Amino acid sequence: MRIQVIGAGGWGLALARHLAVNGHEVSLWCREEDGPDALRATRENPALLPGVLLPPSVEVTGEVDRNVEIVVLAVPSHAMRAVAARYPLPHNTIRVSVAKGIENETLLRMSEVITVCQAATNCGLVSGPCPIVALSGPSHAEEVGRGLPASIVAASADEDAAAVVRDAFMSSTLRVYTCPDIIGVELGGSLKNVVAIAAGVCDGLGLGDNAKAALVTRGLAEMARLGVAMGADPLTFAGLSGLGDLVVTCMSRHSRNRAVGERIARGEQLDQITGGSKMVAEGIRTSRSAHELALRHEVDMPITHEVFRVLFEGADPRAAVTALMTRQAKAEQG
Repeated sequence: MRIQVIGAGGWGLALARHLAVNGHEVSLWCREEDGPDALRATRENPALLPGVLLPPSVEVTGEVDRNVEIVVLAVPSHAMRAVAARYPLPHNTIRVSVAKGIENETLLRMSEVITVCQAATNCGLVSGPCPIVALSGPSHAEEVGRGLPASIVAASADEDAAAVVRDAFMSSTLRVYTCPDIIGVELGGSLKNVVAIAAGVCDGLGLGDNAKAALVTRGLAEMARLGVAMGADPLTFAGLSGLGDLVVTCMSRHSRNRAVGERIARGEQLDQITGGSKMVAEGIRTSRSAHELALRHEVDMPITHEVFRVLFEGADPRAAVTALMTRQAKAEQG
């Protein structure tokens, strides 16, 4: 297939390489400020994915190809609207979102942002939604880029589009399942980053394995509660895009969000952490959106609430742990 990956960050590089190895005709859209000339010459971004080389067949370009069958939107969630609005695509092009976040200003999921932008650019000329697939699951770019085994989910209300994406990405090293619950898959991929920041705080404070296991378990419970309130299938959160992604993001040395929590616990300020890194930790912005969604839907999300307080209200991480541990007693399934 003819596929373009928009975004030359770590995930975009890993997916462009994977799709090219899979035999597709792949182009990679790279911003001028990200150094497309160097990437063309060396086929590598050592700052993001050292040792991961783009195959010679991958074209590095600054132009969006409007004749592709699939476009992979590998940009941070806060940039999705600008990219989708600036580069309109034909209605039948399958849009694959791999961003894991919720827009702060509107509280929209990425597929909803893409839909809104598509409707605006079509000016009512085309009826019906464009095909959008959310690709999510436990899949760090550092490992997918090196061809290590992983399993992910292609979620869409459009069953045919999900199947096309599944077949395009499926390989001996990347197993892809389909799922109709795009709400649950997108929420799982986004909310787990907030819990991962809390897991990093656990690590930074040296609270031990018992505390971290409890945090992950209760974090999953509140992710599912919000998901159900927003129309998701609760079983989705027990799958790859929920539990699977949550576990890897809370445990892995590759996890940017876990690293943020660890550094916060050790006394670093948020602006210090974010100012000196090209890496995007989606959980920082998503904690704002998740906090607002919990209030809007009247869902109890104590871990999310404490992460929000620590990041944006100056709450002490140890005090946040105490607040969680001393909440009113209740039944586990309540």
